[in-house]
Amino acid sequence: MTDRTALQQLQARLDQSMPTMAELCTSEEPELFRSLLARMGDKWTLLVIGVLGDERRRFTELSEVIPGISRRMLTVTLRALERDGLVSRTVHAEVPPRVEYELTALGWSLQSVALALADWVREHQEVIVGNRQEFDGDVGDR
Repeated sequence: MTDRTALQQLQARLDQSMPTMAELCTSEEPELFRSLLARMGDKWTLLVIGVLGDERRRFTELSEVIPGISRRMLTVTLRALERDGLVSRTVHAEVPPRVEYELTALGWSLQSVALALADWVREHQEVIVGNRQEFDGDVGDR
């Protein structure tokens, strides 16, 4: 597939989604829509969704697999995902207590989106780095 064909396909998808996005942005509850988009687009949510994948993971496993996330941010993110029904939390009555997290059916439906986005980033990261370097060089000329 050529870059031009890929761009045309992307533009066609965007053209199809734009009316829906515009309707959602101005729907009866635009604040809810924006808050959910903000949740999905924050720094850690999609990483946690992607890492949970098809298995249960303990808190410490998640913190080891996601470099740079603090224990506090992982806790905040997991609680928000649990609140939204994307992740379930299971506490095992052991000493010390063992807590495991896994995706719910709703979380599974988001995981495919998260992985598709991650794949897009992987595929285009070098181009984006080049664009950033070019832009940053041009900024000094402005």
